[in-house]
Amino acid sequence: MQEFDYVVVGGGSAGCVVASRLSEDPDVTVCLLEAGGAGNGWVVTAPIGIAIMVPSSRNNWAFDTVPQAGLNGRKGYQPRGKALGGSSAINGMVYIRGHRTDYDGWAALGNAGWAYDDVLPYFKKSENNEIVHDAFHGRGGPLNVARLRTENPFQDFFLEAGRQLQLPVTDDFNGENQLGLGIYQVTQKNGERCSAARAYIEPNLSRPNLKVVTAAPASKIVFDGKRATGVEFGRDGKTSSVRARREVIVSSGAFQSPPLLMLSGIGNAPDLQRLGIEVVHHSPGVGQNLQDHIDFALSYRSGSLDLFGSSFAGLRRLWREIGRYRKRRVGMITSNVAECGGFLKTDPNLAVPDIQLHFSVAMADNHGRARHLGHGFACHVCLLRPKSRGAVTLQSADPAAAPQIDPKFYDHPDDLETMVKAFKITRRIMDAEPLAKWRTAEMYSGNVRSDDDIRVILRNRSDTVYHPVGTARMGVDAMAVVDPQLRVRGVEALRMVDASIMPTLIGGNTNAPSIMIGEKAAAMIRAAP
Repeated sequence: MQEFDYVVVGGGSAGCVVASRLSEDPDVTVCLLEAGGAGNGWVVTAPIGIAIMVPSSRNNWAFDTVPQAGLNGRKGYQPRGKALGGSSAINGMVYIRGHRTDYDGWAALGNAGWAYDDVLPYFKKSENNEIVHDAFHGRGGPLNVARLRTENPFQDFFLEAGRQLQLPVTDDFNGENQLGLGIYQVTQKNGERCSAARAYIEPNLSRPNLKVVTAAPASKIVFDGKRATGVEFGRDGKTSSVRARREVIVSSGAFQSPPLLMLSGIGNAPDLQRLGIEVVHHSPGVGQNLQDHIDFALSYRSGSLDLFGSSFAGLRRLWREIGRYRKRRVGMITSNVAECGGFLKTDPNLAVPDIQLHFSVAMADNHGRARHLGHGFACHVCLLRPKSRGAVTLQSADPAAAPQIDPKFYDHPDDLETMVKAFKITRRIMDAEPLAKWRTAEMYSGNVRSDDDIRVILRNRSDTVYHPVGTARMGVDAMAVVDPQLRVRGVEALRMVDASIMPTLIGGNTNAPSIMIGEKAAAMIRAAP
């Protein structure tokens, strides 16, 4: 048994931030528990390592969903980071904050202090933006935001296709206006991935008041009555424990934070009792309100060696690119695959964009798990604010069991109908001459013509674009799991700090917002009496 002021459970995008910021005070001791490894191997640091990690279990929990009625009974695939840095160690490194109205919406739900003007300072505090220096961006923060170093001509082809369709083009999705197409800013530094661990933890491992324990999956939060006092975790085949004098902070993500609460006795009491778990506090909202970005990819074959793929010529090109990367940290090895994209409206009367594109310099098929000979490109389109709501629950009282994940994709009929419009918009871009001239075949969707055809292929081939949130939502009503200070309601000395606290899904990639949540939470904790 060791004792610290704070115990942070989960070294992901938010957990790394909280542990780092709290340990800036030399009079405070912090223990960070991470179930995975150190997250510092070449497969993490080299950006193209995403192509190895996402389809596999390398640094990846590689969860499956329950069968989805909206996907014709298919199980979805849910890769999540299993290493220091969490999903920021395996993600596409796209730096997006969401739309101003997302955060203003949180505040309107009763979450004081979470409007856009409240959270912008924490986005800026986290950021060192090499590209944009204005009132919306930060300099000198731990998280490096940079241009891609790939020099891939398909970026220009994609933007020119948009221009031919008279779509707007933007240099900064995180500034005054999100609408339009552009090249994504990425969380990289000198051509290497800048995960939350590389940004916040690795530079501070020498702090005597910060203890980082990897390969240590948490199994239970320990309570003294209603007060959280520590955490039990497994390591080296044994059960160990660590005590928290001030607070336990759960940062295990939208799929794993709620199950840890449930295993510890916080959740819907009848469900816990059926599993033989002693109830500490009845909180029926734990695990509910799951939201995720449903996504579809239009994929095309191409003969261009500027695109990733499988061929003898491609392997020769890749070998040369490895040499370039080793010498100068430039070229294809620095690619995040989803190099450009944008935010568009399926209806011009909408106040904000409702779909997001990710243009990929590789064929997209089943999260990279289906391999094809040859080369190609793709364009993902996702629904930014789905109306469907799912849940994360326990399969059993065994802490080692995977959570039961049910996103309920396309459960709300409006989601499917909006994606029909999104499919048509995306295909128009891909059919424009600057891109169409490079393709040799349209995979899967070549014979899709009618709206009914589109509905069929959407149900057959849609899946997540990796942005689950909301399963321990922040609020002031009876179903809220945490209050606006991120304190777990009904108990003491316990907070949730990760994407699970989002009451609604933001309009964009969720890594930067998760880091912002970590920054804001650390400031609130340090300001607490």
